[in-house]
Amino acid sequence: MSTEREDEAYYLEPATIPGDDSGDEDIRYEEVAIDEDTILQYEGDEDLNVAVSILKEGTADKELERPKLSPPPASLTYRPEVVDDFVRNFLVKTKMWRTLDCFQHEWYELKRKGELPASESTTVPDVYTRNNQLDSENKYLREELERFKDAAGTAKDNFIKMRKERDYHRMHHRRVVQEKNTLIDNLGRLRKHYEAYEPALQHLKKKYEVAMKEKMLSKLERDRALGQVSGLQATLKSVNNIRSDGELEGGTISGKMAGSPEKNTRVDSSLGGTQHRLYEARSKSDLPLTKGNTLDPLDVANIKYPRNPDDTPWPADKGVNPELGRVIPPCAHLSRSGGFRLTHTFQAHDLAVSSMAMSPKKDLLVTTSDDRKWKMWQVPTGEIMMTGEGHTDWVSGCDFSVDGEFLATSSGDSTVKIWSFDQGKCIQTFAEHQHAVWSVSYHHSGHFVASSSVDRTVKVWDLGSQRCRQTLRGHTDSVNSVQFLKYSNTLCTASADKTVSLYDARNGLAAQTFFGHIHSVNQAQFNSRGDTIVSCDSYGIVKLWDVRTVTPIKTVDVGPFPVNAAVFDPAGTVVALTSNDGSVKMLDIASEKVTSLTGHEDAVQTCAFSSDGDFLVSGASDCTVRIWS
Repeated sequence: MSTEREDEAYYLEPATIPGDDSGDEDIRYEEVAIDEDTILQYEGDEDLNVAVSILKEGTADKELERPKLSPPPASLTYRPEVVDDFVRNFLVKTKMWRTLDCFQHEWYELKRKGELPASESTTVPDVYTRNNQLDSENKYLREELERFKDAAGTAKDNFIKMRKERDYHRMHHRRVVQEKNTLIDNLGRLRKHYEAYEPALQHLKKKYEVAMKEKMLSKLERDRALGQVSGLQATLKSVNNIRSDGELEGGTISGKMAGSPEKNTRVDSSLGGTQHRLYEARSKSDLPLTKGNTLDPLDVANIKYPRNPDDTPWPADKGVNPELGRVIPPCAHLSRSGGFRLTHTFQAHDLAVSSMAMSPKKDLLVTTSDDRKWKMWQVPTGEIMMTGEGHTDWVSGCDFSVDGEFLATSSGDSTVKIWSFDQGKCIQTFAEHQHAVWSVSYHHSGHFVASSSVDRTVKVWDLGSQRCRQTLRGHTDSVNSVQFLKYSNTLCTASADKTVSLYDARNGLAAQTFFGHIHSVNQAQFNSRGDTIVSCDSYGIVKLWDVRTVTPIKTVDVGPFPVNAAVFDPAGTVVALTSNDGSVKMLDIASEKVTSLTGHEDAVQTCAFSSDGDFLVSGASDCTVRIWS
């Protein structure tokens, strides 16, 4: 009760103290601190109930502030095991269930009858309990020992394995260090070796410059000799005319004239050494005289050598290109606002379109495909005119003859076929290539066809004697394209050995080689004037080359996708590039600006301009042909 009274709250009650009030002045009052929060909270008239509630709240706050005592830790009391429990546990442990039932039955029966002595119901001596505990611990420790043995064996195996791997990697590291040192030594030797090449390169460069100067002087001498020969021919012609009239002022001409049966072996002293020896060789040969009954000392194409009697003579390489004086308007892609736009699309083949060629005489287009066929189309309507079958593998290239009456095709079956449109069939087949043939090109005379092959050669075929006239060697990898320069006997080749070369088809010798590409060159082509070559490679690099100086003019990167074909427009101001990204890229040579014509759904393999440059035709691996105008 005292504790409850101490915990109860006490408060003041109002009371009246009788007595005289006059003694209040002598009483000293103690100043009591006033809680400002309480005053702010309970402003107004004083009330006993309010005071009681404030007092209760303060008591509750003190109870909350009083630290709480943590509960005492639980104690575990060990009670020794009695005999019957010990026996039960033993029987359960040994799984003697029937003995356990008999024991419990007899034990409880004796205990109920009171016949069980009290001394037998006591606890089991500590030695038994301790022995059981020790047995359990011993069993547990043995299990742990076995587990640790297994872990130790596994760790030992892992250690041996790691040690072997360490030895292997250490040996590999040493080998790599040795290779590194060897490479460093090799690089040092190569650096010294290349430094030794520098003087030789400078010397070769000087020799090349001297050779180019001599070449220019030879060209000037050749031109002067041609002028002298023309003058002599005109003089001899006038002398023959005068002789035919039978009169000469101051007497008659004696000796053999140019028109007599004997040959005129007189050589102009103004000819150079090379022209002089060439003139003597022509004079000793059995060649027929030219139209003016004179010998042309510079016409090496007509020198007689042992050859097939049916061989077609090579036309004279006068170096005159009629295209030089032709004025061609700029490409429609530049002259029209917005450039070329897609106007027609038609399904051309069952498989990818590999190449195409425009007829030089009519608006006809020939396409070749991997489906072993070539087809002729009317453009720009897309109406099919003819289909050619005969190749046993994919058809890779095609080219029209100058008169547009014949077509040459190349194929993966290692053959070149000549087709006649008048007869409507294949009239000749050449099968001397050892591997697939990539491209073909007609000579401007119509008597020769050149083909390039994976066997690293270019072959020139004589359509008159129907045999291979020349095999051009020099490339070290597949020759991917070949083209005759118009009105010339010069061939341009592009190869996977990263070079572009110029060959003389008459003797099969390489005249020039252009170096600069670092990847396989897919195609090279002349412009209409013949003074510039465009080439493209498998990494999208396009180069323009000056044929006269054998130097690159411009280099444009339109990669990273390969450029499969590069074609000049008739004016030579725009180059059309077919790319593996499904677009045709138009390169303005002057500004190097590149625009893309998109529409194909797969890699574009080939393209061709019309003769007037008003429209462009492209073929792709999506089996379609698209016309841009």
